[in-house]
Amino acid sequence: MSLKLFNTLSKQKEDFKPIKPEHVTLYVCGPTVYNYAHVGNARPVVVFDLLVRLLRHDYKQVTYARNITDIDDKIIEASQKSGKPIFEITEKYTAIYESDMGALNAKLPDIRPKATEYIDQMIVMVKSLVDKGHAYESQGHVLFSVPSMANYGELSGRKLEDMIAGARVDVADYKKDAADFILWKPSSDDQPGWDSPWGRGRPGWHLECSCMIEDNFGKTIDIHGGGLDLIFPHHENEIAQSRCAHDGAPLANYWMHNGYLTVDGEKMSKSLGNFVTVHELLEEFPGKGEAIRMCLLSAHYRQPVDFSRDGIKQAQRQLDRWYRLTDGVDATGIEAPESVLDALRDDLNTPKALAELNALAKKAVSDEEAKKQLKAAANIFGVLEQDDWFDAPVDENSISEDNIEKLIIERTDAKKNKDFSRADEIRNQLLEQGISLLDGPDGTSWEKR
Repeated sequence: MSLKLFNTLSKQKEDFKPIKPEHVTLYVCGPTVYNYAHVGNARPVVVFDLLVRLLRHDYKQVTYARNITDIDDKIIEASQKSGKPIFEITEKYTAIYESDMGALNAKLPDIRPKATEYIDQMIVMVKSLVDKGHAYESQGHVLFSVPSMANYGELSGRKLEDMIAGARVDVADYKKDAADFILWKPSSDDQPGWDSPWGRGRPGWHLECSCMIEDNFGKTIDIHGGGLDLIFPHHENEIAQSRCAHDGAPLANYWMHNGYLTVDGEKMSKSLGNFVTVHELLEEFPGKGEAIRMCLLSAHYRQPVDFSRDGIKQAQRQLDRWYRLTDGVDATGIEAPESVLDALRDDLNTPKALAELNALAKKAVSDEEAKKQLKAAANIFGVLEQDDWFDAPVDENSISEDNIEKLIIERTDAKKNKDFSRADEIRNQLLEQGISLLDGPDGTSWEKR
């Protein structure tokens, strides 16, 4: 099965055809580094890490970029409040972000460009847009003229008149049109700034991605990704400035957006205060980043995921079982089953892929080849790659894992033979040892109470 992706731009699922048959280019919007990332910020990281793993299985070369926004009003505010230099804040939280995402078994992208490294390229693009009549200077600002682009709003499906009607009442007096957006803005003496043809200033947020893509890949890439909240205005504005700077050339051929992480049905966000950071979760579930990853991939990437710690615990129990089944298994040179790969090739259908993995796990109880296939397929999913999954302080009085598994097998046989008294006896015996059994359609797993 060939790869199919839902393209936000066309609003439909399409066959994926890269610009260069053997080389896929992918760019995903990264973090603004001024604080810890909440777990909702981690969803695009694991979604696109999974996509990259699949692409690398199917194509000879994949180049993956994810930017770091290290100049932004929020960063400036954090610097002013803390009294710490901007570079100290951005370096600290960049390192924490990459470490936390790595703990979710998300690999580092090939290219990790920082906004402050591309100021010259941004000034060049802004100048080009001014020269072509798509931007104008006003009171030290340079703004993109939205009415100058005939099909602005194509990605989000918004009409210009609706956007203007929905704009704030107090439109900045330096704007010609309410929908115009900032490409460059002036910096005060106590703010970071760079010399430009329009005076000392700094770039608008939307500008950096267009320039990073052009500098690293050229005018057009295969796939551009990010969260659903970036469709408008961020990605819409990226498209506008890039197309107008490059005489209509598309910025990306495929646009992919993951759904929100929700809490009790409401979007998780710092502004609502209903968030938990990845850093906090990793402290709460030490060494279990793969379980957080599984939780984030449990629903289709375009659908919302309702976050809960119970969801992480459930994923952990599932991984416990898979790790025990594949303990000591060498999957080198083993191909993942096509059933799992085809599920992922169908617009990253992770629920179906997980169902296929569970079917493999059920078969692997008594099939050595299935164990190898389970490990190979799980590795593409980004799990079963830890050597220390079960590392924990050992209680000398506790029952061993081998004995737990033996008792579970004995209990399963007892139930088959309708010896329910013995089955209950084993369950109670394990409960006394602090072990809870969880019966499910794929067998029995256990957890310590």
